[in-house]
Amino acid sequence: MKRLFSILAILAIMVVGNSTLNAANSTDMFTETSVNFVQDDEAGADVQADDSQGFHQELKKRFIEGGPSFMGIVLLCLILGLAIAFERIIYLNLATTNTKKLSQNVEDALNSGGVEAAKEVCRNTSGPVASIYYQGLDRMHEGVEASEKAVVAYGGVQMGQLEKNVSWVSLFIALAPMLGFMGTVIGMIKAFDKIEAAGDMQPSLVAGGIKVALLTTVFGLIVAIILQIFYNYIVAKIDSIVNDMEDASITLIDMLVAHKNK
Repeated sequence: MKRLFSILAILAIMVVGNSTLNAANSTDMFTETSVNFVQDDEAGADVQADDSQGFHQELKKRFIEGGPSFMGIVLLCLILGLAIAFERIIYLNLATTNTKKLSQNVEDALNSGGVEAAKEVCRNTSGPVASIYYQGLDRMHEGVEASEKAVVAYGGVQMGQLEKNVSWVSLFIALAPMLGFMGTVIGMIKAFDKIEAAGDMQPSLVAGGIKVALLTTVFGLIVAIILQIFYNYIVAKIDSIVNDMEDASITLIDMLVAHKNK
């Protein structure tokens, strides 16, 4: 019996020792793997940082090589176009209202408190739809036809407010690539001037002018593409608001006719 206990004790010690050794080995392997993983992440982060820094440096280098005369004007078109685009986007987002909810609130106020209560709801709501509703309700004492004319006229005014300064964005979209193409033509002219002055066709003479020509074209097209994306979003937003205004105008006239017939 004592021998059995001794054998079992020896086996238990051996098992525990092997488990501890395996755990230690696993810990060492996990630690080594973690260290390698962290080192790989740090190396990847360094590579990404170098790539990002290299991209910005390359962009700055190419911009300077393009020349300040045309590249500066193209950059100005980008800055002004983005400023106008951001202003319009903010304005249009603030002008967007829940038309169905506003129509329901106006109808409830019109049925419970009359025209003045409905006008109060419009005064407390921002956006062109509420302004159109207010103008229609304000002419209610002159009849439904007068209200309809006021709605149509003020709808045109609100549409003009929505489209304000949008034409400048389209101008910059057309102007940026045109300036780039002009820089291309001027660069090619300078290249041929160098060939004429040297009296010989050497690649080193025309390489600089052609490079400047291509850079101005590329930057002009990049500016036009960026502004075109914002322009399309603005136009789509305006169309959506205008459709809401038209639907709301029809709903308002129907409400006024129903209120008058009561």
